[in-house]
Amino acid sequence: MAALPRRSTFAAAMAVLISTPARAETRRLGKNGIKVSGVGLGTNNFGARMDYAATERVVHAAVDMGITLFDTADVYTQGVSEEFLGRALGPRRKNVVIATKFGNKMREGKYPDGGGWRQAVIDMTEDSLRRLGTDVIDLQQYHRPDGKTPIEETLDALNDLIKQGKIRAIGSSNLTGPEATAAHQAALAAKLTPYVTAQNHYSLLTRDIEKDLVPVCEQYGIGVLPYFPLESGMLTGKYKRDEKPAEGTRLSAWAPRTANTTETFMSDANFTKVEKLTALANQSGATILNMAFGWLLNRPYIASVIAGATTAEQIAANVKAGEWRPTLDLDAEIDRITRAA
Repeated sequence: MAALPRRSTFAAAMAVLISTPARAETRRLGKNGIKVSGVGLGTNNFGARMDYAATERVVHAAVDMGITLFDTADVYTQGVSEEFLGRALGPRRKNVVIATKFGNKMREGKYPDGGGWRQAVIDMTEDSLRRLGTDVIDLQQYHRPDGKTPIEETLDALNDLIKQGKIRAIGSSNLTGPEATAAHQAALAAKLTPYVTAQNHYSLLTRDIEKDLVPVCEQYGIGVLPYFPLESGMLTGKYKRDEKPAEGTRLSAWAPRTANTTETFMSDANFTKVEKLTALANQSGATILNMAFGWLLNRPYIASVIAGATTAEQIAANVKAGEWRPTLDLDAEIDRITRAA
């Protein structure tokens, strides 16, 4: 029934490419034994820019292409993303790794202000399990620290859920280097399972975490999961200097509500870097999309690069781009262009 359109859509995506890409490579979530694809799928578009039918097509195209890491959160479209993802996966759930998040502000729910205290952690995890339609969350991530709950309490609750078989591994999101160090040391001191991943904003245009978080992750064997690796389309060549975002793009949807966010992505400094990277890509026979994925995947501390997609064609392009790696000389030139002053 629905399988034929999905396969047809996927085949159309493959025809767009010059050659059929290999399946996404496999990496590990930090020191944890869980294996994931080097290119992951972010699902914050599910239920927002994508209805269920579009979600189902993208999910199945991703699985067909070898993507095994699906990253969602309870706060994404107030739980709809989790519901759509679990429903779309169906029996293919056993072939993938589901990463979700808790603790962020969720206006429709028992904890509208978020939270990391014991009962909140337990309730939010149970709610995610129910929405996802699964018995276990492969990677449960603390989305944003609430600023008041001792990290020991949050970790202890998460460890109890691990013992109950409801979580396989845990990770952080949006922590600084000092916060990640404190969390790791607290876990060791209390003989609790530490975070195995750190999900933060990281791309060719946003490299702040290299100053303090990346060294901590390298020291403790924590895998980095970059989000916004394409800077909402800036690193695909989708946007041009002094032009408004086209209708239907993420930044056009954000513009009326979050002007500061749009201006941050589409700053003059970012456009200058993108223009230089595009010229360099053209000279080297690559694309700026290649650089966005390949530069990140060339770093050993990267566990998977999480990127959103709204079509099977985008899935195919992302996986293809994830195969590319820069030479030493090219990596050095990319670094020169993108490193902050």
